[in-house]
Amino acid sequence: MKRRNFIVHLGGTAAWPLAVRAQQPAVPVVGFLHGSNAQGDAGAVAGIKEGLKEAGFIEGKNVALEYRWAEKHFDRLPALAAELISRKPAVIIVGGGSASAVATKALTSTIPIVLAFGSDPVELGLAPRLDHLGGNVTGVIFPGQHAAERVKLLSQFAPQAITIAYLRTGPQFSNAVTEEQTAAVAAAAKAQGRQLLVLKADSRSDIDAGFATLLAQKAGALDIAAHPFFDEYETIGHLAKLTLQHKIPSIFIQRAFPAAGGLMSFGESYAEGFRHAGGLVGKILKGEKAGNLSFDQSTKVELIINDKTAKTLGLTIPQSLLSRASEVIE
Repeated sequence: MKRRNFIVHLGGTAAWPLAVRAQQPAVPVVGFLHGSNAQGDAGAVAGIKEGLKEAGFIEGKNVALEYRWAEKHFDRLPALAAELISRKPAVIIVGGGSASAVATKALTSTIPIVLAFGSDPVELGLAPRLDHLGGNVTGVIFPGQHAAERVKLLSQFAPQAITIAYLRTGPQFSNAVTEEQTAAVAAAAKAQGRQLLVLKADSRSDIDAGFATLLAQKAGALDIAAHPFFDEYETIGHLAKLTLQHKIPSIFIQRAFPAAGGLMSFGESYAEGFRHAGGLVGKILKGEKAGNLSFDQSTKVELIINDKTAKTLGLTIPQSLLSRASEVIE
């Protein structure tokens, strides 16, 4: 073979794999925006990955995930949403409260958005309806209608508690959903013949001040509100420590609370809800339109009790609750 032809042939052979690689489709990017942090809601990430895997998508193989965590600085959500949108994702998953969803929806009407939270997307103006909705938003709703049951559970553990405290967010982090939840807890306490002491916190010092008020008012039990502010790992640990220190039977919605030493949790499984969200993302990646996918509803509810904490508080777990518990932490 002549030298010139050999060089041309060699050059063409070397270029061929590059051309093939250039023709390969790009891996789709899925954005994830959350109001808290990875430590506070690890179940969300695990659930999303599981749902995507069930749909045939594995992170790092045929899908890329871009994470943005607001670290409870909710004023940063619009900028974080804008960052994700600049990456031109195929879908954006939103969790950690309604503020994340509102911030994302305000910036795009074309990129599919999959929600996973406890608010009503219709009331928030994110979607016209929950079925056959149109637009670019769908997702999984955590119904969260468990205020009465949480108060009832506390009443069973602490029948002597005339006053039950309710720790919720203050003016900085609260919205209409917060007020609705507070009203529901108040009604549940009244139905159980208990008084309700409402405590408000937007910071660690507020939480400490709230516990001082709880002790001064002699509240016998504590219900902690569902909000991203309380989801953060260190905050949950601090709350669990305070409830043990002051021997206050308490309940939260996440397993992380009894796992950190709190008495119990009752609420929807975050991991299961986000698994459903991951499945919806998988359908969109395969060509479904978000507007054709009705909102799903998370139905798996878990009661988790820390037996060691119950003993520390001098409480006996009623057999009726043991039989209902999804898990008893020894």
